[in-house]
Amino acid sequence: MPSKFDEIIDRRSKSNSIKWHAFPEDTLPMWVADMDFAAPPAILGALHGAIGHGVLGYEFPSKQLQESVAKRMQKLYSWDVKADDVVPVPGLVTGFNIAASIGVKPSEGILIQTPVYPPFMKVQKNTATVTQIAELKKVTNDRTLHYEVDWDVFESAVHSNDAKTSMFLFCNPHNPTGTIYSDEDLKRMVDICEREDILICSDEIHSELLLDGNKFTPIANISPEAAQRTITLIAASKTFNVAGLFVGFAIIQNESIRRRFMAESEKMTLHTNTFGHIAAEVGFSGVCDGWLEELLAYLTDNRNFLVDYVKKNFPGVKITNPESTFLAWLDFSELIEQGKVTMPLQDFFIEKGKIAINDGPTFGPGGGGFVRLNFGCPRETLIEGLERIKAALA
Repeated sequence: MPSKFDEIIDRRSKSNSIKWHAFPEDTLPMWVADMDFAAPPAILGALHGAIGHGVLGYEFPSKQLQESVAKRMQKLYSWDVKADDVVPVPGLVTGFNIAASIGVKPSEGILIQTPVYPPFMKVQKNTATVTQIAELKKVTNDRTLHYEVDWDVFESAVHSNDAKTSMFLFCNPHNPTGTIYSDEDLKRMVDICEREDILICSDEIHSELLLDGNKFTPIANISPEAAQRTITLIAASKTFNVAGLFVGFAIIQNESIRRRFMAESEKMTLHTNTFGHIAAEVGFSGVCDGWLEELLAYLTDNRNFLVDYVKKNFPGVKITNPESTFLAWLDFSELIEQGKVTMPLQDFFIEKGKIAINDGPTFGPGGGGFVRLNFGCPRETLIEGLERIKAALA
């Protein structure tokens, strides 16, 4: 039975999409993390209604918006968040840069786990801090990749490079590996951060994109102590495909940290998007949950198709079986060693296959020889992309 997510929507000629315009017109984009699906009808209807009002002036984020976030956290995780704990931000990259500005002094350290979302690496430059890297451990089983915390490496990275670790910048679910960290992992991370007095800033933007019915726990909800040292960053943008509306939220239950965060945001004269407020409030209200359930089923099927295709058609290539997100992480190291593909891989696949995928080294140590592929697209698009990769490898 056809799905609404099978619809091919023209984003190249009908929008100025970064995804579709960053590379030559004959290149199929499967890189940046936005999906090629229409947003939920309830969100689109609310946005049409707001535009129909006719006056598009300045607006405050409403109390109802903050309450919608708090209620969503209670519904999903039985996490007791108050509306006042919720601070709107223009996006999560903005949010973790604010967190670094208030939580880390110049020459102090920020701990990250690589390979990871590339903007994590840019915080050092923006704040004159030191990046401390705890590379994740890659485990391979029958060409399926899985990533785990190497606790010896994690502990060694704390206070490395002759710098005091002041913040742990965490990504959960993890981008690009799709890993969802277990409660046991989260507890151990919190214990280390408590022992070393480290602020936690947790990017949880993919936390509702759970495949196979997987469960997710916000790190701040592990314990009252965790809540008091954590800035949790979430958004409706990935879940409901409204990234271009630029609204996210920092959930900060420690009043002192929250006040400093808000003061820094005000100093930067940051503002959020009125239409983003509307989209988030509608999305978090629950009226789009049926749409989300269908999306997750579609993404799960796409993931399964992708993993099966890679194993059958790309000899020597390894791939994650992501527990979350619409992003897959592929290892071409064996083919590089054999001379069948060349680095940078992004350039190779654009030239040989006319397909754009993210280059692994931009994700930091552990990314060499890898690419990230976005499977948040109609199946027809996914098949075309895989056939282009296959042709490039021929």
